[in-house]
Amino acid sequence: NEYKSYLRMSEQTERAFQKQPAIFQNKKRQIGAKVAKSTKESRWTKNVGLGIKTPREAIEGTYIDKKCPFTGNVSIRGKLLRGTVKSLKMKRTCTIRRDYLHYIKKYNRFEKRHKNISAHVSPAFIDIKQGDTVLVGQCRPLSKTVRFNVLKIIATAGGDKKQ
Repeated sequence: NEYKSYLRMSEQTERAFQKQPAIFQNKKRQIGAKVAKSTKESRWTKNVGLGIKTPREAIEGTYIDKKCPFTGNVSIRGKLLRGTVKSLKMKRTCTIRRDYLHYIKKYNRFEKRHKNISAHVSPAFIDIKQGDTVLVGQCRPLSKTVRFNVLKIIATAGGDKKQ
C-alpha cells in the first residue's frame, strides 16, 4: 500500500525542517555532567477528551504532523460523526461516505442519500483501509475542503471490532 510506505519513511521528507513546536531540541550540556547513553527523545502528546484514548502510535511514534489531534496544534470541537472510508488517494487525507435516509412526505417513504466528507488522517492510524468505519471530529479548517479529523477506527473492513 502506497499510503503505508509513505508514512514509514523518515519524518524529514519536506523542504522545511519538521518538528514539534512545544519541544526544545537544543538542550545545552551541563559542565562536568555525564552524558546519558540512552537519551529518549521527548515527545509532546495530548488527550483530545470526549472519552477518546490517545493511540499508542501517537505516544511512542516518531512522526511529525501539525494537523494531528494528538500531537499537533488542532483542537476537536463541534460535531462527532461516523462514516465509512471511501478513498485514501490523498496524502494524509481520506474521503468518508455518510449514508442517511430522507423522508418524502408526498409518497410517505424514505429515499437514500449520502454525503462525502474529507478528513485528515493522522499517521497514528497507519493501518486504516478502504471500507473501515471511523469516528471523525470537527476541528478548525485544515485546508479548502478538510474540516474533520479521524479520531478512532471503530470497525475494520473485515468486520471485526477494534478496541
